[in-house]
Amino acid sequence: MHALIVTSHPEPKSLTNSVAANIGEGFSKAGPAHTYEIADIAAEGFDPRFSEADLLAHRTRVASPQDVAAEQARIDRADTLVLVFPVYWWSMPGLLKGWIDRVFSNGWAYDDNFDGKLLKKLGHLQVHLVGIGGADDRTYEKHGYDNAMRTQIDHGIFDFCGASVATSRVLLNSDSQDPQIHLSEGYVIGNSIAAAHREFKETKAA
Repeated sequence: MHALIVTSHPEPKSLTNSVAANIGEGFSKAGPAHTYEIADIAAEGFDPRFSEADLLAHRTRVASPQDVAAEQARIDRADTLVLVFPVYWWSMPGLLKGWIDRVFSNGWAYDDNFDGKLLKKLGHLQVHLVGIGGADDRTYEKHGYDNAMRTQIDHGIFDFCGASVATSRVLLNSDSQDPQIHLSEGYVIGNSIAAAHREFKETKAA
């Protein structure tokens, strides 16, 4: 089983990247056949700008730009996709959103046909979302941010493509509590992803 863990924090030693590393470690310790790759798209210099070439690929189904095709190939090699990101303005950072804008393209993630029928093409993919937030539970609950993020990201992006969001959570109080709490939680999340994917495969096979 192979996991692709995507991060987009500009600071290499950030809490976000450290949690992502612990998720990978926890995942790999769940079994000898569990492998993972961390795609640090900030360090790799991924260009998030949706260009004219991306628009052409979207409209006419020509081949996607090479950097987009490379990211799609990484996802194709994975059994599960994990996004780990800091919460900026109650959503994901612009870099990660741009990665999704470009990579989850028409013709690869879905087919938006001229007859109005939508073909969702990522039904085989299981997704786990891990946000890192500075606010507390009461703030999220008071303003409905949890539900808003799930509507925007879980449903608006992944459900549209047919991908199954197995877990969607925000690790809160990152500005005020011991980082080790979230680091330990990252390891537990990684360990549990393996079990979630086994259940996912069994459901698909049934």
